[in-house]
Amino acid sequence: MKKLRYAVFGCGFWSNYQIAGWNELEGLELVALYNRTLSKAEKLAEKFNVPAIYDDPKKLLRKEKLDFVDIITDVDTHLRFTEMAARKGLDVVCQKPMAPSWKDAKSLVEVCNKNKVKLFINENFRWQAPIRRVKEVVDSGIIGEIFKARVSFCSAFPVFDNQPFLAELDKFILTDIGSHVLDVCRFLLGDARSLYCRTQRVNPKIKGEDVANVLMEMKNRAHCIAEMSYASRLEKEVFPQTLVLMEGTKGSVKLDPDFELKVTTEEGTTSEVVKPVMYPWLDPDYAVVHSSIVDAQRDILNGLRGEKAETSGKDNLKTMQLVYSSYKSARSGNVIKL
Repeated sequence: MKKLRYAVFGCGFWSNYQIAGWNELEGLELVALYNRTLSKAEKLAEKFNVPAIYDDPKKLLRKEKLDFVDIITDVDTHLRFTEMAARKGLDVVCQKPMAPSWKDAKSLVEVCNKNKVKLFINENFRWQAPIRRVKEVVDSGIIGEIFKARVSFCSAFPVFDNQPFLAELDKFILTDIGSHVLDVCRFLLGDARSLYCRTQRVNPKIKGEDVANVLMEMKNRAHCIAEMSYASRLEKEVFPQTLVLMEGTKGSVKLDPDFELKVTTEEGTTSEVVKPVMYPWLDPDYAVVHSSIVDAQRDILNGLRGEKAETSGKDNLKTMQLVYSSYKSARSGNVIKL
């Protein structure tokens, strides 16, 4: 099988884990890195033995023979770099969130369609092993037809200490974590028909919202609550875990802290622990997130090779619609029909 040659745009924090994730898969060759600060690209190239580095993206695209690019830069640059790659006939893998606005998100999909190239979003939360197991339980029918669900990412983790730029964002938690959480809701329940959102800014030192609650009516009539917070001091700090409760006509499935999954029916409750794969390069504190990168990328690689992949640009656009419709609801105080 022919190896797919690719370049990475952006050599920041997440590139360390996304490149390591790609390296777990066969049939790929990383040939070049771009970063506006060349010293960062040099350091990453040395770590992963990448032969070429650039601080000019146009020069990289002109000189290198590629099959696709992986864009891991700031969200404001996603559309610009996607346009550059698409016009060269290259498939695009892009970091989440797809774009800083609904307009740009649609443009990302349109420019790839226009140039007849594939677009995938590196959306990994739905690929976390515990969440895939929740989906298996739901699909088995053992808890019946789902009528209510809650997907929760609530924490007091000092995210602004590690990533101070987040404190300067006018739109924060719905784009940062909401793009993950709302995608998990779609993965577990399908698409929504309407939503209502309320947001708060609890931390006075930041610009954007650090709390958001979204109530959705799904197309299957189930009610789904997506809750996210970086202001929640709870009995147990579970960052970066996503917790889930799904209630059906015959029982429930609950994903608790430390990956404990409980299924309750009239026969009683069973329990299991669904742990992530512990790759040697991941940060143990982020294991469930970093491990899922590999599974997300494996699916994307199948898509690049012509099979169907879950997190296509077209699919992730539906998640972006939830994100930006949530902002619209929060501003207006109205229910938004989708």
